[in-house]
Amino acid sequence: MSSYQDLLAQKAALEKQTAELEKALQEARRAERAGVIAQIKSLLSEHGLTVADLGLKAGGKAAGTPSSSAGRKVAPKYRNNATGETWTGRGLQPKWIQAAIASGKKLEDFTI
Repeated sequence: MSSYQDLLAQKAALEKQTAELEKALQEARRAERAGVIAQIKSLLSEHGLTVADLGLKAGGKAAGTPSSSAGRKVAPKYRNNATGETWTGRGLQPKWIQAAIASGKKLEDFTI
């Protein structure tokens, strides 16, 4: 069984190795990226292409991809004052709206 001090020394050695490995990984990635960028630039100039010809927007996103606002929540437009339930007005009407309309109320009665 190892003593507490031995384990602390092992931990320190592992942390040092981990830091060195992280540094090596970052350097390898930087070198690979530089090579890839040089290769892409070479191919672009060889074929007379520009970044615009690739159909990319700023930031490297492909044209036609959904915007960053896709999937965001929408403010509710209708509220049931009795229960506090809300509806954005998108998608199928909730049952509480359907029931209220069936009982003779108008959708405008629930507008926020």
